[in-house]
Amino acid sequence: MNINGLGQLVLIYLVAINVATFFTYGLDKWKAKRSMWRIRESALLLLAALGGSIGAWAGMKVWHHKTLHNKFRYGVPAILVLQIALIVFLKYKGII
Repeated sequence: MNINGLGQLVLIYLVAINVATFFTYGLDKWKAKRSMWRIRESALLLLAALGGSIGAWAGMKVWHHKTLHNKFRYGVPAILVLQIALIVFLKYKGII
């Protein structure tokens, strides 16, 4: 698999945003258990929308966090599907 320069940057970005998103979901769960100041739901969803949908989904599963909220239960997988479709499209067009 040969990845061009832009593709490498996209891959690095996606790894970084997903790791950050995964641990942000874990941090919010930790704070929830201790009745501390929480991370806004909009910020958690924004991280998913900015490319961290895999990290968000994994964080929901591993930390058992936000799994009962419909906007997360259905929103995060929907964002993931859209992001996969976008990557496939960009790869098909030879952009990445």
